[in-house]
Amino acid sequence: MPKPGSARSAQSLSVFRAEHFRVVNGANLGDPVGFAGEIELDDIYRLSPVAHEVTLRVVPHPDRPFSVAPGTEVGEPGAALHLDCALTLMSGDGETTEAIVLVETDDEGDVADTYLLPLAPITPKRDYALVGVDTENALSSFAQQACVSFTRGTLIALATGEQRAVEDLKVGDKVLTRDDGPQPIRWIGQRTTRAVGGFAPVEIKAGVLNNLNDLVVSPDHRLFIYQRSDELGAGRSELLVRARHLVNGETIRQLSGGFVDYFQMLFDQHQIIFAEGIAAESMLVDERTAAILPGELGDRLSALLPDHEESSHSALEVAEDLLKRADAISALRKSSSG
Repeated sequence: MPKPGSARSAQSLSVFRAEHFRVVNGANLGDPVGFAGEIELDDIYRLSPVAHEVTLRVVPHPDRPFSVAPGTEVGEPGAALHLDCALTLMSGDGETTEAIVLVETDDEGDVADTYLLPLAPITPKRDYALVGVDTENALSSFAQQACVSFTRGTLIALATGEQRAVEDLKVGDKVLTRDDGPQPIRWIGQRTTRAVGGFAPVEIKAGVLNNLNDLVVSPDHRLFIYQRSDELGAGRSELLVRARHLVNGETIRQLSGGFVDYFQMLFDQHQIIFAEGIAAESMLVDERTAAILPGELGDRLSALLPDHEESSHSALEVAEDLLKRADAISALRKSSSG
């Protein structure tokens, strides 16, 4: 398991500086968004026209404050970073948006800076009413975005050869894995969320990556591809590619709008399983995702974390830059065809 603060465990977040999201009408007129004890429900916020997202690199921890990681654009590396609260914002058309307030503190515990992490797009020239403040579930909201998930209807290959819809699977069912044969499901999670921003699923049309049917997964879900010839130029035959890095707006596209049912599957180790005929990862338990696991798994969590980290297949992940070439998808399909 990597040490806290290692490059491997760090994550890049796109955030706004708090001073760029201010109250334009309400009790705290003129004030920037702040921590839960300072903000007021029903205040109206607006994003500054000069606001732009900046990169905040963090090392997540499930049981203590996050820390700012080296290589960050904002924040002091090593400083503590608190997930203070999750906000629910409503625009004039009734659409709701969630965001997390992150508070950076210095060595004395004083506030050094505050950031807003939107979980769906927030745009200038639009008013947002603060309609909810949740101080209990900010970590869980953050973890949900990091979880890899299958959508309702996705067919999963069982050890018997049966193809069963993910929503019909049960704890104890034995799923076929690429590396360890039949493995029992230890936990299944399910959530319904608005399909916007970082939560909007990615659809891979049937046949694009040699999948039998359309495959719809969460944006950060990694797909496993075995190259019989190195068409992509990755320098290795086994690859993991994130669904969002493959979006081309045509054969692979992000489905924004409405709601989506997401399902997560947990095994004793992180596994590569088969969904709609192609290989894809199961849920990985790490510092980001541990927060969504139910309390009854608490006794097993300390054992699951190192097992999952060691089996995370991180060395196989393809950098986004390598997937930006125009023929990346056709090269992957060609290289993995029989």
